[in-house]
Amino acid sequence: MTAPRPILIVEDDAALRATLAEQLALDGDFTADEAESAKEAEEKLASADARYDAILLDIGLPDVDGRDFCAKLRREGRRMPVIMLTGQDAEQDVVRGLDSGANDYIAKPFRLPELLARVRAQLRVFDNSEDAVFTIGPYMFRPSAKLLLEPARNRKIRLTDKESAILKFLYRAGGKPVQRQVLLNEVWGYNSAVTTHTLETHVYRLRQKIEPDPANASLLLTASGGYKLAPAALGAGHA
Repeated sequence: MTAPRPILIVEDDAALRATLAEQLALDGDFTADEAESAKEAEEKLASADARYDAILLDIGLPDVDGRDFCAKLRREGRRMPVIMLTGQDAEQDVVRGLDSGANDYIAKPFRLPELLARVRAQLRVFDNSEDAVFTIGPYMFRPSAKLLLEPARNRKIRLTDKESAILKFLYRAGGKPVQRQVLLNEVWGYNSAVTTHTLETHVYRLRQKIEPDPANASLLLTASGGYKLAPAALGAGHA
């Protein structure tokens, strides 16, 4: 199964922040990190191992207007979905929020199932957008373009649909092993004509493209009953 997706909650109301974090983690789809101010959020985002797939951002932060903070994130090149949380739901407030770079806008008080549905919807859109870029070892991986970029060697590696889907699913697993049958079902669907040999062949070809020494894999590893990406090869999503 895929690893939970990390969400950053930037909200100064401690009770609401705790409720959101608890609800996000409830079904195992997400993990939540919390910040009570823009300053704390910036510190968390600047951390070397920071990876957040989306941000829930309150407008009324104690140190800055959330819309200004969102605009700053966009200027810095951060492209992950940002969903604004606010008590101000007049049309001009919604427009200002979206103009600052927010992907969605939800007024308080809101229903948690609706918020979770909107987070999932924005992540689906983002994952298939040109903005989604993930770091895997020396490569920048653009799933939508089926492309690996290796800046150090000014090299591009083109992937097939299936190779890109395998890499993306393994990346989402966060370095945990994915069983061959799970990977087959996710990439090929429940197709009885496709065997694990098909998967092994695609993994072999993928290693020929991405591994410095394909015979001694250091990025795409064989794990018990399946495959995984080396944890050291997993970088933050360039979002």
